Amino acid sequence: MPSKKTAPAKPSAPQLVALVAEQWKREVPEGYLPKICDSLDLLSDEEIWWRPNDSSNSVGNLILHLCGNIRQWIISGLGGSDFVRKRDLEFSEKGPIAREKLIAQLRDTVREASAIVTRLSDAELVSRYDIQGYDVTGYEAGIHVASHFAYHAGQIIYVAKMKCAKDLGFTKLPALAAKTKKARA
Repeated sequence: MPSKKTAPAKPSAPQLVALVAEQWKREVPEGYLPKICDSLDLLSDEEIWWRPNDSSNSVGNLILHLCGNIRQWIISGLGGSDFVRKRDLEFSEKGPIAREKLIAQLRDTVREASAIVTRLSDAELVSRYDIQGYDVTGYEAGIHVASHFAYHAGQIIYVAKMKCAKDLGFTKLPALAAKTKKARA
């Protein structure tokens, strides 16, 4: 039976803000971003822009879409930067846009958004924002983007696994990771 850790009776606002920033960091720039970049490195430029059918998106389209979503929700929505999103263009692009350019664009976008997320105050996390027609709190916007990022990361990883026909080794459970670390020592 798993053990339950105790938490402070009433966490402070700074503690909650720190938890939000830490979770964002763990999920987006340290978690899924490297997996997306590693997946792109395994694919040829042709495979990055491959679509299984006209109703599906290529990996390249998904990268452009992630950048647009992050820019609209975090960089503009929470950060206040001017941005006019052309969402349809994210999906109509046929490429090729070079892998290096896509990776750089995604990394830069995540870096810029991460700077905003890590500086949000407790007041900004509970403030309401109108983003893409949705009335959300800053916290909800961050969660939306992190889960959206994970969703599309899974699609990108799936295409890379399908095209490479191998396990990419991305899943490491804590016990397995500890054994691997011990074996290397």
